[in-house]
Amino acid sequence: MNGLPEPSAEEVRHELGRITDELTERYTGTFDRDTVSRFVWESYDLLAARATVRNHLVALTSHFAKDRLAAHAESIGSGSVPQVLFLCVHNAGRSQMAAALLRRHALGRVSVRSAGSAPTGALDPTCVAALGEIGIELHEAFPKPLTDEVVNSADVVVSMGCGDTCPVYPGKSYLEWDVPDPAGQPIAVVRQIRDDLDNRVRQLLDDLTGGTDS
Repeated sequence: MNGLPEPSAEEVRHELGRITDELTERYTGTFDRDTVSRFVWESYDLLAARATVRNHLVALTSHFAKDRLAAHAESIGSGSVPQVLFLCVHNAGRSQMAAALLRRHALGRVSVRSAGSAPTGALDPTCVAALGEIGIELHEAFPKPLTDEVVNSADVVVSMGCGDTCPVYPGKSYLEWDVPDPAGQPIAVVRQIRDDLDNRVRQLLDDLTGGTDS
């Protein structure tokens, strides 16, 4: 517990309304206010259903709704760069590390997202530490549930350990990476998983961009 009081229902409504106003202005000409409001409230409900601490739900909702609306805009438009989605069960370890590593190497040449079929409440701290050792910080990352628009926007979906729990959508290119689950592993093992993922995302980036550096 962090000692902060849980916001009241009225405070939540006010803040979600503010987020809706901001995102409606951002997506003027693309989405109307009703659509934006639906995404914002649905994002809040999806996160609230799994939250153990609710003090930061509004801030996380803002990030989640922004990402979902961006994905939805890409899915109904024509994205200028390839879209990659990393999936694992909890979106706390492997998929978060893979997404962060690909973002570092892609330098904007690829759009990257991650999600989980049954997301947990927080990132795996050992995975966070392993990425921190190589200069990648995950200050704004958090486990996110899988939603339709995120999959629909993806050109490539990389699954790690989902099995039948991650749905398959038609028309997508799917890759299954056999990467060990870092949960509960010591830092030495997680470093090996990190380095394995780094090699894999570098190869994926080469495949998607033809090995170009710019």
